[in-house]
Amino acid sequence: MEEFHKVRRLPPYVFEQVNRLKAAARARGADIVDLGMGNPDLPTPKAIVDKLCEVVRDPRTHRYSSSRGIPGLRKAQANYYARRFGVKLNPDTQVVATLGSKEGFANMAQAITAPGDVVLCPNPTYPIHAFGFIMSGGVIRSMQVEPDDGFIPALERGVKHSIPKPLALILNYPSNPTALVASLDFYKDVVAFAKKNDLIILSDLAYSEIYFDGNPPPSVLEVPGAMDVAVEFTSMSKTFSMPGWRMGFAVGNERLISALTRVKSYLDYGAFTPIQVAATAALNGDGSDIAEVREVYHKRRDVMVDAFGRAGWAIPAPAASMFAWAPIPEAFRHLGSLEFSKLLIEHADVAVAPGVGFGEYGDDFVRVALVENEHRIRQAARNIKRFLSTSAKPTDNVVPLSAHR
Repeated sequence: MEEFHKVRRLPPYVFEQVNRLKAAARARGADIVDLGMGNPDLPTPKAIVDKLCEVVRDPRTHRYSSSRGIPGLRKAQANYYARRFGVKLNPDTQVVATLGSKEGFANMAQAITAPGDVVLCPNPTYPIHAFGFIMSGGVIRSMQVEPDDGFIPALERGVKHSIPKPLALILNYPSNPTALVASLDFYKDVVAFAKKNDLIILSDLAYSEIYFDGNPPPSVLEVPGAMDVAVEFTSMSKTFSMPGWRMGFAVGNERLISALTRVKSYLDYGAFTPIQVAATAALNGDGSDIAEVREVYHKRRDVMVDAFGRAGWAIPAPAASMFAWAPIPEAFRHLGSLEFSKLLIEHADVAVAPGVGFGEYGDDFVRVALVENEHRIRQAARNIKRFLSTSAKPTDNVVPLSAHR
């Protein structure tokens, strides 16, 4: 049966292949240490859950909610930006609540993309950054870049060689999956370029509060004049361990926020009102919940880098995010990230995310998520050490079980 047009534009979902192997291994009784999906294992702070339970008892909150977010929630997000970044936002015109940053990105693409529009996108990157626009009829021009001196020259090439001229540029720092962090000076250069070349900036700042070395990641909106061209997406999923609550925000340029709000008004009625009220309480808190979550990931990062290094797999310590971007050990690199990820499940009982799932330029890496406790991370390292010690010649000694099926 022929696939529908938009479905045909999407590549095979490589993570699904890993998920199938993971499920099969567990069905055989294997104890898989799952460092693949960025699905926080920490409980949502008690005060936030208590607020949800309190509000949900009021039947008036069971009715349709507000697609753009209840006023108190939008005001709380504006106050958060003022405290954290020194950025002033109008909660009525420059803030809209989204069902997580993923939904916000996808619906922004729907709102602003005409067929054939070109969008500049770093590669590797989080899949929705590219495929939100592809599903909306846009064209992605991938840039294999980091937030350094090579970024602006890459932008210049992208603008020069794109027909039609690019509509937008996607930023994602701290990055998922690479964990790279951008500086305020970097944002200043990018904003100046965007204004000169009439580019929209869409910045994903989902990991703004998960940082480890004393340098809070900045917002692009801190740059004077950025509000003229930029919208930024944030999420409560990681910051407050609320992934299943599906609560995020888009903030920034009024015209772009208005377009997103209008599209959303046709598609959803917003998150359940008790969730919005509980999210408001979280944003208005004293920050202690955020600090506790950050410290947990900090300790896990240190344990992972140390334990995996002792196991024979050197992984650079990420400065931020809940991920490590791990180069595949040299002896296995020729296999590519998908096959290496399969080997880890089948022979080490460890699941990671293949880098190719974030773009073709990620195929020499896997993403390791800090979503298991320190004991389980050490267990993963022991399993990997055994695997590496018995697989010096992977193509000779280790054959994926899937090859026999």
